[in-house]
Amino acid sequence: MQAFGRQAPLIVEIGFGNGDSLAAMAAANPHLNYLGIEVHRPGVGHLMMLLEQQGINNVRIYHHDAIEILERKIADHSLAGIHLFFPDPWQKRRHHKRRIVRPSFVDLLNKKLAVGGYFHAATDWEHYAKDMLAILSAGAGLRNTSPSGDFCPRPAYRPLTKFENRGLGLGHGVWDLIFAKL
Repeated sequence: MQAFGRQAPLIVEIGFGNGDSLAAMAAANPHLNYLGIEVHRPGVGHLMMLLEQQGINNVRIYHHDAIEILERKIADHSLAGIHLFFPDPWQKRRHHKRRIVRPSFVDLLNKKLAVGGYFHAATDWEHYAKDMLAILSAGAGLRNTSPSGDFCPRPAYRPLTKFENRGLGLGHGVWDLIFAKL
């Protein structure tokens, strides 16, 4: 991506919330480029403030719908990783069609991830975790990196998020899924 003025692996974070975890990851990994996509304007502003305060220059931001950005602005087979941490679970069955992880999203992952790239999702809603696992496992072109074929422990690169801390405080578990592009 030209916006960074350098060549480096690109990681996209969909729905970065207030940006705390994205800023932390970018600060800890200056050799990577990060693209954050968020529709919540206050979250975008908060991340911009964090980046300026901490002098982080390896993050670019889109304030727009993530699917549209992935489809229209990201080159095919160009991403080293895509993060989706604590997306809206759309708990009611009639709202499940609004969930971002669905078969068409898996097709988009396959199109945008480079070979060896990864998709990492985390949620504190067990039902949604199981649904994501089933959808990702059924899709072609991705391999679950969990040795047990289900969920992964939280990798060191993923900081605890505000939503995760809230979920843990409510007694929820947390489920991480990491799938690699074949």
